[in-house]
Amino acid sequence: MQSNPYSWIESSLSTIHKANWYRSLKTIESVPGAIIKLEGKRLINFASNDYLGLAGDERLIGAAIQATKEFGTGSTGSRLLTGHREIHQELELEIAQLKQTEATLVFSSGYLANIGVISSVVSQRDLILSDEYNHSSLKNGAILSGAKIVEYSHNNIEYLKNKLEQERENYRRSLIITDSVFSMDGDLCKLPLLLDLAEKYNSMLLVDEAHATGVFGINGGGCVEHFNCTGKQLIQIGTLSKALGSLGGYVAGSENLIEFLRNRTPTWIYTTGLTPADTAAALTAIKIIKKEPERRLKLWQNLEIFMNLLETENQLLHKGKKNSNYQSPIICFPLKNAATALKVGEKLKQAGIFAPAIRPPTVNTSRIRISLMSTHEISHLQQLITALINLNK
Repeated sequence: MQSNPYSWIESSLSTIHKANWYRSLKTIESVPGAIIKLEGKRLINFASNDYLGLAGDERLIGAAIQATKEFGTGSTGSRLLTGHREIHQELELEIAQLKQTEATLVFSSGYLANIGVISSVVSQRDLILSDEYNHSSLKNGAILSGAKIVEYSHNNIEYLKNKLEQERENYRRSLIITDSVFSMDGDLCKLPLLLDLAEKYNSMLLVDEAHATGVFGINGGGCVEHFNCTGKQLIQIGTLSKALGSLGGYVAGSENLIEFLRNRTPTWIYTTGLTPADTAAALTAIKIIKKEPERRLKLWQNLEIFMNLLETENQLLHKGKKNSNYQSPIICFPLKNAATALKVGEKLKQAGIFAPAIRPPTVNTSRIRISLMSTHEISHLQQLITALINLNK
Protein backbone atom coordinates (compact mmCIF):
# COMPACT_ATOMS: atom_id res chain seq x y z
CA MET A 1 0.00 0.00 0.00
CA GLN A 2 1.29 3.48 -0.87
CA SER A 3 2.38 5.61 2.08
CA ASN A 4 1.15 8.84 0.47
CA PRO A 5 -2.49 8.85 -0.75
CA TYR A 6 -1.77 11.94 -2.88
CA SER A 7 1.22 10.53 -4.80
CA TRP A 8 -0.94 9.82 -7.85
CA ILE A 9 -1.25 13.57 -8.52
CA GLU A 10 2.40 13.92 -9.58
CA SER A 11 2.08 10.97 -11.94
CA SER A 12 -1.10 12.39 -13.46
CA LEU A 13 0.53 15.79 -13.99
CA SER A 14 3.45 14.09 -15.71
CA THR A 15 1.04 12.36 -18.09
CA ILE A 16 -0.68 15.66 -18.86
CA HIS A 17 2.67 17.28 -19.67
CA LYS A 18 3.76 14.40 -21.92
CA ALA A 19 0.52 14.62 -23.92
CA ASN A 20 0.97 18.40 -24.37
CA TRP A 21 -2.32 18.89 -22.59
CA TYR A 22 -0.91 21.00 -19.75
CA ARG A 23 -2.58 24.35 -19.24
CA SER A 24 -1.44 27.48 -17.46
CA LEU A 25 -2.98 30.86 -16.79
CA LYS A 26 -2.44 33.80 -19.15
CA THR A 27 -3.00 37.18 -17.52
CA ILE A 28 -4.81 39.79 -19.58
CA GLU A 29 -3.51 43.19 -18.49
CA SER A 30 -6.10 45.41 -20.15
CA VAL A 31 -9.80 46.05 -20.64
CA PRO A 32 -11.41 43.41 -22.90
CA GLY A 33 -11.52 44.33 -26.56
CA ALA A 34 -10.22 43.68 -30.05
CA ILE A 35 -6.76 44.68 -28.80
CA ILE A 36 -5.50 43.30 -25.49
CA LYS A 37 -2.30 43.50 -23.50
CA LEU A 38 -0.86 40.09 -22.66
CA GLU A 39 2.51 39.53 -21.01
CA GLY A 40 3.38 43.15 -21.73
CA LYS A 41 2.63 42.84 -25.45
CA ARG A 42 -0.26 44.30 -27.44
CA LEU A 43 -2.05 41.57 -29.41
CA ILE A 44 -5.08 41.43 -31.68
CA ASN A 45 -7.57 39.33 -29.77
CA PHE A 46 -9.12 36.45 -31.72
CA ALA A 47 -9.76 34.27 -28.67
CA SER A 48 -12.63 36.11 -27.00
CA ASN A 49 -16.33 35.26 -26.83
CA ASP A 50 -17.07 38.97 -26.48
CA TYR A 51 -18.65 38.93 -29.93
CA LEU A 52 -20.21 42.40 -29.80
CA GLY A 53 -17.37 44.09 -27.92
CA LEU A 54 -19.54 44.96 -24.93
CA ALA A 55 -17.36 43.67 -22.08
CA GLY A 56 -15.31 46.86 -22.16
CA ASP A 57 -18.18 49.21 -23.05
CA GLU A 58 -18.29 52.27 -20.80
CA ARG A 59 -22.07 51.97 -20.43
CA LEU A 60 -21.80 48.48 -18.95
CA ILE A 61 -18.96 49.61 -16.70
CA GLY A 62 -20.99 52.62 -15.54
CA ALA A 63 -24.08 50.49 -14.87
CA ALA A 64 -22.00 48.03 -12.83
CA ILE A 65 -20.49 50.84 -10.77
CA GLN A 66 -23.88 52.45 -10.12
CA ALA A 67 -25.44 49.14 -9.09
CA THR A 68 -22.54 48.46 -6.73
CA LYS A 69 -23.00 51.86 -5.11
CA GLU A 70 -26.74 51.28 -4.72
CA PHE A 71 -26.83 47.59 -3.74
CA GLY A 72 -23.30 46.69 -2.62
CA THR A 73 -20.71 44.30 -4.01
CA GLY A 74 -22.52 41.02 -3.37
CA SER A 75 -26.04 39.66 -3.18
CA THR A 76 -25.17 38.07 0.21
CA GLY A 77 -27.36 35.00 -0.15
CA SER A 78 -29.58 32.87 -2.35
CA ARG A 79 -32.34 34.60 -4.28
CA LEU A 80 -34.97 32.96 -2.05
CA LEU A 81 -33.40 34.44 1.10
CA THR A 82 -31.45 37.73 0.99
CA GLY A 83 -30.09 37.63 -2.54
CA HIS A 84 -32.98 38.98 -4.61
CA ARG A 85 -32.93 42.56 -5.93
CA GLU A 86 -35.32 44.42 -8.21
CA ILE A 87 -32.70 44.50 -10.97
CA HIS A 88 -32.70 40.68 -11.03
CA GLN A 89 -36.36 40.75 -11.98
CA GLU A 90 -35.75 43.54 -14.49
CA LEU A 91 -33.05 41.44 -16.15
CA GLU A 92 -35.30 38.38 -16.29
CA LEU A 93 -38.05 40.42 -17.93
CA GLU A 94 -35.60 41.81 -20.51
CA ILE A 95 -34.32 38.34 -21.37
CA ALA A 96 -37.88 37.04 -21.71
CA GLN A 97 -38.63 39.86 -24.15
CA LEU A 98 -35.44 39.18 -26.10
CA LYS A 99 -36.19 35.45 -26.28
CA GLN A 100 -39.97 36.03 -26.66
CA THR A 101 -40.79 33.51 -23.93
CA GLU A 102 -43.25 33.69 -21.05
CA ALA A 103 -40.58 33.84 -18.36
CA THR A 104 -36.90 33.41 -17.54
CA LEU A 105 -34.75 32.59 -14.53
CA VAL A 106 -31.24 33.99 -14.06
CA PHE A 107 -28.44 31.83 -12.61
CA SER A 108 -25.00 32.76 -11.31
CA SER A 109 -23.37 31.10 -14.36
CA GLY A 110 -24.35 29.32 -17.55
CA TYR A 111 -22.69 26.15 -16.27
CA LEU A 112 -24.90 26.20 -13.17
CA ALA A 113 -27.94 26.76 -15.35
CA ASN A 114 -27.22 23.73 -17.52
CA ILE A 115 -26.36 21.22 -14.80
CA GLY A 116 -29.21 22.47 -12.62
CA VAL A 117 -31.96 22.50 -15.23
CA ILE A 118 -31.07 19.16 -16.82
CA SER A 119 -30.83 17.36 -13.47
CA SER A 120 -34.18 18.88 -12.43
CA VAL A 121 -36.34 17.95 -15.41
CA VAL A 122 -35.16 14.33 -15.80
CA SER A 123 -33.97 11.62 -13.42
CA GLN A 124 -33.29 7.86 -13.17
CA ARG A 125 -36.49 6.81 -14.93
CA ASP A 126 -35.81 9.01 -17.95
CA LEU A 127 -33.84 9.20 -21.21
CA ILE A 128 -31.38 11.84 -22.41
CA LEU A 129 -30.18 12.06 -26.01
CA SER A 130 -27.09 14.27 -26.25
CA ASP A 131 -25.06 15.50 -29.23
CA GLU A 132 -21.49 14.19 -28.94
CA TYR A 133 -20.08 17.72 -29.43
CA ASN A 134 -22.10 19.26 -26.60
CA HIS A 135 -20.46 21.52 -24.05
CA SER A 136 -19.14 20.04 -20.81
CA SER A 137 -21.94 21.63 -18.80
CA LEU A 138 -24.58 19.82 -20.86
CA LYS A 139 -22.77 16.50 -20.57
CA ASN A 140 -22.22 16.84 -16.83
CA GLY A 141 -25.81 17.91 -16.27
CA ALA A 142 -26.89 14.71 -18.00
CA ILE A 143 -24.63 12.62 -15.77
CA LEU A 144 -25.89 14.34 -12.60
CA SER A 145 -29.49 13.66 -13.57
CA GLY A 146 -29.00 9.89 -13.32
CA ALA A 147 -30.99 9.41 -16.54
CA LYS A 148 -30.02 6.93 -19.25
CA ILE A 149 -27.72 8.83 -21.62
CA VAL A 150 -27.54 8.09 -25.34
CA GLU A 151 -24.92 10.16 -27.15
CA TYR A 152 -25.73 10.61 -30.82
CA SER A 153 -23.15 11.37 -33.51
CA HIS A 154 -22.77 15.07 -34.17
CA ASN A 155 -25.77 16.68 -35.86
CA ASN A 156 -26.82 13.27 -37.20
CA ILE A 157 -30.61 13.53 -37.28
CA GLU A 158 -31.14 10.09 -38.77
CA TYR A 159 -29.02 8.48 -36.03
CA LEU A 160 -30.96 10.40 -33.39
CA LYS A 161 -34.26 9.32 -34.92
CA ASN A 162 -33.20 5.68 -34.84
CA LYS A 163 -32.18 5.94 -31.17
CA LEU A 164 -35.52 7.53 -30.28
CA GLU A 165 -37.31 4.78 -32.16
CA GLN A 166 -35.39 2.13 -30.24
CA GLU A 167 -35.32 3.67 -26.77
CA ARG A 168 -38.11 6.18 -26.21
CA GLU A 169 -40.93 3.85 -25.20
CA ASN A 170 -38.80 2.35 -22.41
CA TYR A 171 -38.64 5.57 -20.40
CA ARG A 172 -40.99 7.94 -18.60
CA ARG A 173 -39.61 11.22 -19.98
CA SER A 174 -37.21 12.00 -22.79
CA LEU A 175 -34.94 15.02 -23.19
CA ILE A 176 -32.88 15.95 -26.25
CA ILE A 177 -30.01 18.31 -25.39
CA THR A 178 -27.82 20.26 -27.81
CA ASP A 179 -25.79 23.41 -28.24
CA SER A 180 -27.35 25.72 -30.79
CA VAL A 181 -23.92 27.02 -31.84
CA PHE A 182 -21.18 24.49 -31.15
CA SER A 183 -18.47 26.47 -29.42
CA MET A 184 -15.42 24.59 -30.70
CA ASP A 185 -16.55 23.99 -34.29
CA GLY A 186 -18.74 26.97 -35.09
CA ASP A 187 -21.54 25.03 -36.78
CA LEU A 188 -25.23 25.11 -35.83
CA CYS A 189 -27.62 22.45 -34.65
CA LYS A 190 -30.48 21.48 -36.97
CA LEU A 191 -33.10 23.02 -34.74
CA PRO A 192 -36.23 22.67 -36.92
CA LEU A 193 -35.53 18.96 -37.44
CA LEU A 194 -34.85 18.47 -33.73
CA LEU A 195 -38.18 20.09 -32.89
CA ASP A 196 -39.94 17.77 -35.32
CA LEU A 197 -38.36 14.74 -33.66
CA ALA A 198 -39.16 16.05 -30.18
CA GLU A 199 -42.82 16.41 -31.14
CA LYS A 200 -43.02 13.03 -32.86
CA TYR A 201 -41.46 11.12 -29.97
CA ASN A 202 -43.00 13.10 -27.11
CA SER A 203 -39.63 14.40 -26.02
CA MET A 204 -38.53 17.65 -24.40
CA LEU A 205 -35.84 19.67 -26.19
CA LEU A 206 -33.19 21.81 -24.48
CA VAL A 207 -30.93 24.08 -26.53
CA ASP A 208 -27.92 25.93 -25.15
CA GLU A 209 -27.84 29.38 -26.79
CA ALA A 210 -24.57 30.43 -25.10
CA HIS A 211 -22.82 31.42 -28.34
CA ALA A 212 -26.01 32.51 -30.12
CA THR A 213 -27.60 34.97 -27.68
CA GLY A 214 -27.16 38.51 -29.00
CA VAL A 215 -25.48 37.20 -32.17
CA PHE A 216 -28.13 35.31 -34.16
CA GLY A 217 -31.63 36.38 -35.13
CA ILE A 218 -33.04 39.67 -36.36
CA ASN A 219 -33.21 40.98 -32.80
CA GLY A 220 -30.34 38.99 -31.33
CA GLY A 221 -32.67 36.42 -29.83
CA GLY A 222 -30.40 33.52 -30.79
CA CYS A 223 -30.71 30.50 -33.05
CA VAL A 224 -34.31 29.93 -32.01
CA GLU A 225 -35.13 33.26 -33.63
CA HIS A 226 -32.69 32.64 -36.50
CA PHE A 227 -34.52 29.42 -37.43
CA ASN A 228 -37.97 31.04 -37.04
CA CYS A 229 -38.77 28.73 -34.13
CA THR A 230 -39.82 31.44 -31.69
CA GLY A 231 -42.84 30.36 -29.69
CA LYS A 232 -42.13 26.65 -30.09
CA GLN A 233 -42.23 24.55 -26.94
CA LEU A 234 -38.66 24.01 -25.76
CA ILE A 235 -36.19 24.88 -22.99
CA GLN A 236 -33.66 27.59 -23.81
CA ILE A 237 -30.45 28.00 -21.80
CA GLY A 238 -27.99 30.82 -22.31
CA THR A 239 -25.20 32.83 -20.80
CA LEU A 240 -24.64 36.48 -19.95
CA SER A 241 -20.87 36.15 -20.22
CA LYS A 242 -20.31 36.12 -23.98
CA ALA A 243 -22.05 38.58 -26.31
CA LEU A 244 -23.68 40.23 -23.27
CA GLY A 245 -20.28 41.01 -21.77
CA SER A 246 -21.15 40.19 -18.15
CA LEU A 247 -21.46 37.02 -16.06
CA GLY A 248 -24.30 34.61 -15.34
CA GLY A 249 -26.70 32.27 -17.08
CA TYR A 250 -30.40 32.01 -17.79
CA VAL A 251 -33.15 29.59 -18.68
CA ALA A 252 -36.10 30.78 -20.76
CA GLY A 253 -39.38 29.01 -21.38
CA SER A 254 -42.96 28.70 -20.19
CA GLU A 255 -44.19 30.21 -16.94
CA ASN A 256 -44.83 26.72 -15.55
CA LEU A 257 -41.28 25.60 -16.37
CA ILE A 258 -39.74 28.61 -14.62
CA GLU A 259 -41.99 28.18 -11.57
CA PHE A 260 -40.97 24.53 -11.36
CA LEU A 261 -37.25 25.32 -11.66
CA ARG A 262 -37.49 28.09 -9.10
CA ASN A 263 -38.73 25.51 -6.62
CA ARG A 264 -36.72 22.44 -7.61
CA THR A 265 -33.32 23.42 -9.05
CA PRO A 266 -30.49 23.12 -6.49
CA THR A 267 -27.98 25.22 -8.46
CA TRP A 268 -30.40 28.16 -8.25
CA ILE A 269 -31.94 27.57 -4.82
CA TYR A 270 -28.67 27.01 -2.96
CA THR A 271 -26.40 29.47 -4.79
CA THR A 272 -25.80 33.13 -3.98
CA GLY A 273 -27.65 35.38 -6.38
CA LEU A 274 -25.86 37.12 -9.23
CA THR A 275 -23.98 40.22 -8.05
CA PRO A 276 -25.68 43.59 -8.57
CA ALA A 277 -22.80 44.69 -10.81
CA ASP A 278 -23.06 41.67 -13.13
CA THR A 279 -26.85 41.94 -13.21
CA ALA A 280 -26.80 45.63 -14.13
CA ALA A 281 -24.13 45.11 -16.78
CA ALA A 282 -26.12 42.32 -18.46
CA LEU A 283 -29.32 44.37 -18.29
CA THR A 284 -27.56 47.28 -19.99
CA ALA A 285 -26.07 44.98 -22.63
CA ILE A 286 -29.49 43.67 -23.67
CA LYS A 287 -30.80 47.22 -24.00
CA ILE A 288 -27.80 48.13 -26.18
CA ILE A 289 -28.32 45.05 -28.37
CA LYS A 290 -31.91 46.11 -28.96
CA LYS A 291 -31.00 49.72 -29.77
CA GLU A 292 -27.84 49.05 -31.79
CA PRO A 293 -28.45 46.25 -34.31
CA GLU A 294 -25.51 47.65 -36.28
CA ARG A 295 -23.18 45.90 -33.83
CA ARG A 296 -24.53 42.55 -34.91
CA LEU A 297 -24.45 43.60 -38.58
CA LYS A 298 -20.78 44.60 -38.24
CA LEU A 299 -19.95 41.20 -36.76
CA TRP A 300 -21.47 39.40 -39.75
CA GLN A 301 -19.75 41.80 -42.14
CA ASN A 302 -16.43 40.97 -40.48
CA LEU A 303 -17.10 37.28 -41.02
CA GLU A 304 -17.83 37.86 -44.71
CA ILE A 305 -14.71 39.98 -45.12
CA PHE A 306 -12.56 37.40 -43.37
CA MET A 307 -13.87 34.55 -45.50
CA ASN A 308 -13.37 36.57 -48.70
CA LEU A 309 -9.78 37.28 -47.67
CA LEU A 310 -9.22 33.59 -47.01
CA GLU A 311 -10.59 32.62 -50.40
CA THR A 312 -8.47 35.26 -52.11
CA GLU A 313 -5.35 33.80 -50.56
CA ASN A 314 -6.45 30.21 -51.28
CA GLN A 315 -6.29 29.32 -47.62
CA LEU A 316 -9.42 27.21 -47.38
CA LEU A 317 -7.70 23.86 -47.98
CA HIS A 318 -6.26 22.71 -44.66
CA LYS A 319 -5.19 19.27 -43.56
CA GLY A 320 -7.73 17.28 -41.61
CA LYS A 321 -11.41 17.94 -41.19
CA LYS A 322 -12.39 21.47 -42.09
CA ASN A 323 -15.53 23.43 -41.42
CA SER A 324 -16.56 24.75 -44.82
CA ASN A 325 -19.92 26.13 -43.75
CA TYR A 326 -18.67 28.98 -41.57
CA GLN A 327 -22.10 29.54 -40.12
CA SER A 328 -20.94 31.59 -37.13
CA PRO A 329 -18.16 33.94 -35.99
CA ILE A 330 -16.28 30.83 -34.76
CA ILE A 331 -13.79 29.47 -37.29
CA CYS A 332 -11.58 26.47 -36.56
CA PHE A 333 -8.38 25.26 -38.18
CA PRO A 334 -7.80 21.58 -37.29
CA LEU A 335 -4.22 20.45 -36.66
CA LYS A 336 -2.66 17.01 -36.44
CA ASN A 337 -1.83 17.01 -32.72
CA ALA A 338 -1.52 19.08 -29.55
CA ALA A 339 2.18 19.79 -30.03
CA THR A 340 1.53 21.27 -33.48
CA ALA A 341 -1.34 23.36 -32.15
CA LEU A 342 0.88 24.79 -29.41
CA LYS A 343 3.58 25.71 -31.95
CA VAL A 344 1.05 27.38 -34.25
CA GLY A 345 -0.47 29.33 -31.36
CA GLU A 346 3.00 30.58 -30.37
CA LYS A 347 3.83 31.60 -33.96
CA LEU A 348 0.58 33.54 -34.17
CA LYS A 349 1.42 35.30 -30.91
CA GLN A 350 4.80 36.30 -32.34
CA ALA A 351 2.90 37.76 -35.29
CA GLY A 352 0.75 39.86 -32.95
CA ILE A 353 -2.26 37.51 -32.91
CA PHE A 354 -3.80 35.96 -29.81
CA ALA A 355 -5.47 32.70 -30.85
CA PRO A 356 -4.18 29.98 -28.53
CA ALA A 357 -4.27 26.24 -29.14
CA ILE A 358 -7.39 24.29 -28.22
CA ARG A 359 -6.46 20.74 -27.22
CA PRO A 360 -7.94 17.59 -25.72
CA PRO A 361 -9.79 16.95 -23.52
CA THR A 362 -11.66 20.15 -24.47
CA VAL A 363 -11.90 18.82 -28.03
CA ASN A 364 -11.20 15.46 -29.66
CA THR A 365 -8.79 16.94 -32.21
CA SER A 366 -6.41 19.85 -31.59
CA ARG A 367 -7.02 23.11 -33.39
CA ILE A 368 -6.68 26.86 -33.51
CA ARG A 369 -10.04 28.47 -32.81
CA ILE A 370 -10.67 31.94 -34.23
CA SER A 371 -13.55 34.01 -32.87
CA LEU A 372 -14.46 37.28 -34.53
CA MET A 373 -15.78 40.42 -32.86
CA SER A 374 -17.80 43.33 -34.19
CA THR A 375 -15.01 45.63 -32.97
CA HIS A 376 -12.36 44.02 -35.18
CA GLU A 377 -11.18 46.35 -37.93
CA ILE A 378 -10.36 45.27 -41.48
CA SER A 379 -6.67 45.79 -40.71
CA HIS A 380 -6.99 43.28 -37.84
CA LEU A 381 -8.48 40.69 -40.18
CA GLN A 382 -5.78 41.32 -42.77
CA GLN A 383 -3.05 40.88 -40.16
CA LEU A 384 -4.60 37.56 -39.13
CA ILE A 385 -4.71 36.36 -42.74
CA THR A 386 -1.07 37.34 -43.24
CA ALA A 387 -0.09 35.46 -40.08
CA LEU A 388 -1.98 32.35 -41.21
CA ILE A 389 -0.33 32.48 -44.66
CA ASN A 390 3.12 32.79 -43.11
CA LEU A 391 2.54 29.61 -41.11
CA ASN A 392 2.94 27.65 -44.34
CA LYS A 393 6.23 29.28 -45.31
